[in-house]
Amino acid sequence: MAISYFKKHRTFFVALYAAIITFLTYATVYAFRKPFSAGTYQDMPRIFGLGYKDALVISQVLGYMFSKFYGIKFIAELKHFGRGKLILILVGISWFALFLFAIIPAPYNVIFLFINGFPLGIIWGIVFSFVEGRKATDFIGAALAVSFIFSSGFVKSVGKILMVQLHVKELWMPFITGLVFALPMIILVWLLEKIPPPTEDDKSQRVVRSSLNKSERIIFFRNFSTGLILLVIVYVILTVFRDIRDNFAADMFREMGFGKNAAVFTETETPISIIVLLLISSMIFIKNNARAFFITHYLIIAGFFIAGISSWLYLHNMLAPLYWMTLVGLGLYIGYIPFNCILFDRMIATYRYTGNVGFLMYVADSFGYLGSVGVIILKTFFSGHMYWSVLYGNGVILFSFIGVIGTAIALYYFKAKYKKTKIVYA
Repeated sequence: MAISYFKKHRTFFVALYAAIITFLTYATVYAFRKPFSAGTYQDMPRIFGLGYKDALVISQVLGYMFSKFYGIKFIAELKHFGRGKLILILVGISWFALFLFAIIPAPYNVIFLFINGFPLGIIWGIVFSFVEGRKATDFIGAALAVSFIFSSGFVKSVGKILMVQLHVKELWMPFITGLVFALPMIILVWLLEKIPPPTEDDKSQRVVRSSLNKSERIIFFRNFSTGLILLVIVYVILTVFRDIRDNFAADMFREMGFGKNAAVFTETETPISIIVLLLISSMIFIKNNARAFFITHYLIIAGFFIAGISSWLYLHNMLAPLYWMTLVGLGLYIGYIPFNCILFDRMIATYRYTGNVGFLMYVADSFGYLGSVGVIILKTFFSGHMYWSVLYGNGVILFSFIGVIGTAIALYYFKAKYKKTKIVYA
C-alpha cells in the first residue's frame, strides 16, 4: 500500500527530498564561508589603508569573484559524475584555508580568505546541477536559494555564540564553526548524490539540460545579448547590496545598538527565509514557462520597491532599525533569489534553448561580485567615517530606482523576442 502510494506521488516526494537536501547541503557550505563576518575585528591593524574587516571581506569576495569567472567555463562544461566528491574536495580546501587564517598572524592571514572563497564559489553550480530542468525546479531551487538567507544568519549566530559563550577567539571562530558542520556536510553530500535524475516528463516540459562548449556559449549569449546584459546589471545591483548587508550586518547592528545580541541575525533572516520560500516556490503552480518567466520580472521589480521604500522610511526615522533590516533584506532577496532558481531555468524552457542554468548564473555572479568589491573599496576610501547603515540606506534607495527601470526594459525585450519567435506551448 505504502509502496503504491509512493509510486503514485513519486514526483512530489522526489521534489520534497531534493528541496530538503539541497537546502541543508548549501546551508552547511555557508558554515565555511560566512562565520568570519560575525566578528568586528576592531583591534586588528589596518591593511593598505583598509580596515581589517574590510580587507577580509574584499579578499574573500575577490576569491569568490575569480571563482565565478572561472565557473562560467567550468560549470557550463560540468559532467554529471563525481560531483559529490568534488564538493567535498572544494569544501576541504576552503576549511584548511580557515585553519591557516587562524594560525598565521595578521595582516598576512588575509590572503587565506581569498583561498577560502575561490573553491566555495564553484559549489552552487554543482549543487544546482542536481536539480535543474525539472517541473519542480521552482520549488527545489527556491529551497536551495533560501538557504542563502537562513544559513547566513544562522552560521553567524553560531559564530557569535562560540565567541560570546565559549570564548573562542575571533580568528579561530571561522575554523571552529566549520568543524561543527563538517560531519553533517559529508552526510548531506552523500544524500545529495541519491537525488534521482529528471524524468522524461521533466525533460519534455523544461528541455534537456546539457553542457555548453565555448562556441555554444557565445551563440547562446548573442541570441539574448540585450536582455541578458540588462539582467546582469540588475543582478549586480542586487548582489552588491545583498553582499554588503550579509558581510556588514554585524557592523550595522552594532551601530543600531544590537551588538551584543547573538540571535539578531536569525531573528531577521528567519522570517525573510519563510516568506521568500513560500513566494518563490508558489511559482511551481504556473506551468506555462513564458508566463512564469515574465512574472518573475515583476517579482524583481516588487522587491526593489520594498527595499527602496523601507530604506526611505528608515532614514526619515519612520521605521525602527530592526524592521528596516528585515524589510530591506526581504526586498533584496525577493529580487535576488529568482535569479538563483527560477529566472534562467524558466528562460531556457521558454525559448526551448538547450543549455544549462549554471552558465548564465555564473556570468551574472562574476560581475555581481566584481561590483561588490568596487563598492566596498569606494566606501572605505571616500566615505570617511560614515556609518554603514546610513551609506547602505541611501545606496539602496538610489539603486532600487535604477533596478526597477532596468528590469522593466529587460521585460519588454524578452516579451518582444517571445512574440517574434512565435513559440506556443503550455
